Amino acid sequence: MSQTGIAASRRFLRGRIRTGMVRSRNSLVPAIQMTFGAVAAYAFAEYVLGHTGPLFAATSALIALGFSRDLRVRRVMEVGLGCTIGIAVGDLLLHWLGAGIWQAAVVLLVSILLARFLDSGNIFTTQLALQSLLVVLLPAPAGGPFTRSIDAVVGGVIALLVTIVAPKDPRREPRKDVQKLLHELAEVLRECSVALVESDSTRAWHALVRGRNSQPLVDAMRHSLRASSEVATLAPAYRRHRDELDRMEQSLEFIDLALRNSRVFARRLTSSINHAALSDEATENIADVLQETAAAVDELSLGLAEVQEGARHAHLRSARQDLGEIAGRLHPRMLEVQKLEGETVVMLFRPLMVDLLEAAGVESREARDLLPPL
Repeated sequence: MSQTGIAASRRFLRGRIRTGMVRSRNSLVPAIQMTFGAVAAYAFAEYVLGHTGPLFAATSALIALGFSRDLRVRRVMEVGLGCTIGIAVGDLLLHWLGAGIWQAAVVLLVSILLARFLDSGNIFTTQLALQSLLVVLLPAPAGGPFTRSIDAVVGGVIALLVTIVAPKDPRREPRKDVQKLLHELAEVLRECSVALVESDSTRAWHALVRGRNSQPLVDAMRHSLRASSEVATLAPAYRRHRDELDRMEQSLEFIDLALRNSRVFARRLTSSINHAALSDEATENIADVLQETAAAVDELSLGLAEVQEGARHAHLRSARQDLGEIAGRLHPRMLEVQKLEGETVVMLFRPLMVDLLEAAGVESREARDLLPPL
């Protein structure tokens, strides 16, 4: 192997080790919670309920406390119900068909289809199918087949208790998500600005594609906010943060609208560049507006993701001021736009600016009033 290949391999290994260390460090507290929950559920089922080898108590606690973004209450319900229904289905089919390999295949197929019919949850499907399969292939534990169902419920309850007593900060995931989301929006605006300056319609189209690809980030943040609201409701230590999570959820709706409008804007910008609809002065002015808006979006990101309340309010106030100043210039004449197609570009940017102002906490009517009348 050449020296260049060896150096590249070393860099790759160092990067992987560094990434793994960061991931392990960030997972320390959830790992402790999962370990405690699994061991506590197993011990309770074995020593208190008298079950022999209650593995499903431990596994259900692990699943409910896992690293997934799924709502924990939903996971607990999926584990408990899936286990119970799976055992019932497996026991019924075992009575009709008997035990064996082909019977196990039939039971598994029927269980999966039944689970998908009842609910779309992946955990629910896995639990129902697994339990029905085990009923057919393995002898029932002491106490009857539904002992496993009780163990699953025990594990779920222990997981909920761990969530209530020692939850993670429910604001952490939404803060990370909003930073990623607003970073993408800012980059879409910057790419549109560069496309204007360079008169490159392909680059404007790339900005459109980037805006489209950001939709999964919106969905991920919406999901994490639901999970965080659940934790804030269950855990007394974090109930005081429910208002902040509600405000972040409101901001997300406006950010989603802003992203959608950025895609419409980028599509129109592509056409305007192709048809040379903007003069040099208009091009420079709109490019400046886009760069300034991207900087204001960065400030908004700092405000929504900031931990300290004072700093958060300061960033949001700065973002509102910057966005308000930009909004006051969004008129075709002020930007020296003359042609109708160029005017359309400005007109499409105005609702995007209103969305950003509302995401920063400005009332809807006040945000519209900041725009110069047409």
